[in-house]
Amino acid sequence: MYAFIYSIVHLLHTVISIYIWIVIIAALLSFVRPDPHNPIVQIIYKLTDPLYTFIRQKMPFVVLSSVDLSPLVIILGLQFIDTLMMQALLG
Repeated sequence: MYAFIYSIVHLLHTVISIYIWIVIIAALLSFVRPDPHNPIVQIIYKLTDPLYTFIRQKMPFVVLSSVDLSPLVIILGLQFIDTLMMQALLG
């Protein structure tokens, strides 16, 4: 049973890590302004825009003038969840 739970937590850890990188890439793409018709750009935006919208609605103060801090809030939240999950499993 422990091996099954460990496998699930490790899988979630991997998914969280991949999503953090997707958020970082989306934040970097916002500086470059790539072609919006590019399929890779569309996939990245489809994966991140719903969470960005949710954070911006719940925490409107994360958009300060022209700087959007929602990627930072998302990354910190995911890191917190990941660390909490790993500590609960290992400790």
